[in-house]
Amino acid sequence: MKRILPIAASLVATLALSATARAQTVEEFYRGRTVNIIVGFSAGGGYDLYARLFGRHIGRHIPGNPTIAVQNMPGAGSLKATQYVYNVANKDGLTLGSVSRGMLAEPLLSGANFDPNKFSWLGSITSETSVCATWKTSPVKTWDDMFKREFSLGSNSVGDDTASFALIMRNVFGAKVKLVTGYPGGNDVNLAMERGEVDGRCGWSWSSLKSQKQWLPNISVLVQFNLEKNPDLPNVPMALEKASNDEQRQVLRLLIAGQYVGRPFFSSPDIPADRKAALRAAFDATMKDPQFLADAAKVDMEITPVSAGTIEAFLAELYKTPKEIAAKAGAAIRN
Repeated sequence: MKRILPIAASLVATLALSATARAQTVEEFYRGRTVNIIVGFSAGGGYDLYARLFGRHIGRHIPGNPTIAVQNMPGAGSLKATQYVYNVANKDGLTLGSVSRGMLAEPLLSGANFDPNKFSWLGSITSETSVCATWKTSPVKTWDDMFKREFSLGSNSVGDDTASFALIMRNVFGAKVKLVTGYPGGNDVNLAMERGEVDGRCGWSWSSLKSQKQWLPNISVLVQFNLEKNPDLPNVPMALEKASNDEQRQVLRLLIAGQYVGRPFFSSPDIPADRKAALRAAFDATMKDPQFLADAAKVDMEITPVSAGTIEAFLAELYKTPKEIAAKAGAAIRN
C-alpha cells in the first residue's frame, strides 16, 4: 500500500496539471508572448510595408495583447517563408505568414509541397492589381512597344509575381522580355530600375506603387493584371482582355487569380481552434480600427479587406481547376 500511494499522488498531480493546461484561455496563452509575422520578402517592399502596418495594430485586438514582431525571410519568391509557416513553425498560433499572393496557386502550378487550404486563414488586407511598368529612360512605354524591341525586367526569382507576370507577357503573349532574376525583394528591383540595370518590373502592386510616390512620375504603366479593370488605370490595357481564345483566358484567370487575395495573412495549419477564432476576430477588428485606417491613409495604402471565410471559399473553387489548364498555366510561368 505504501508503494501505491506515491504513484497515485503523482498521477493525481499530473492529471491536475494537464487539466490546468487544457483550461488555459486564449488571453492567458498570449499574455506576455510574442507573435512573429514572417514576411517572404526583404524589407522596404509592399508586402513588408503592409505587414509592418498591420503589426503595429493587431496586437491590441488579440486577447492578452502580445508583442508583435515582423521578421523578413526572403527566398524563392516567398516560397521559403510559406513552407516555414506550413512545415516548421510550431502550430500554436504564435507565427503568422505574409507571402506572395501567387503562393495561393503555386501547388497547382508547380506541385509545391504545401496545401493552402490547410492554413489557418486570418484574411487579406486588400484585393490587388499588379502592373508591368518601365522606367522613364526605357524606350518601351506602351503595350505595343513590348512586341517591337527587347527590354529587361527585374525580378526576385521564378515563382514570384515579379517573374510570373513578366513570363506571362513573354510566354503567353510573345513580348520581347529579357528576365533578370536574383533581386531579394521588390524594392531592390525598383532601385535596380532606377540605376538603369533593368528597364522595369512586372508584378508591381498598384497599391504599393501609389503609396511610394517617388516612382509614379518616372514610370510608364504598360499592362494591368486583375479580373476587373482598376478605376485608377482606365487607359491601361488588361492582360485578360488581350487573350485570343477561351483556353488562353482560362490560363490567364488561373495565373491572375491571386490578385483577389492581394495581401494575405495566415497562421500554421491545425492551430488550436480557440486561438484561430481569436486571430480571425483580431484581424477583422484591425481592419475597422480607426488608428489602423488613419495610418494607412497617411501613406495611401489601400484597405479593402477580404475575410478568412471568403478566402477559404475562393481556394476551394480555385482547386477545382482542370489539370490540363493548370499544367498549361504552370508551363507559362517557367523559364
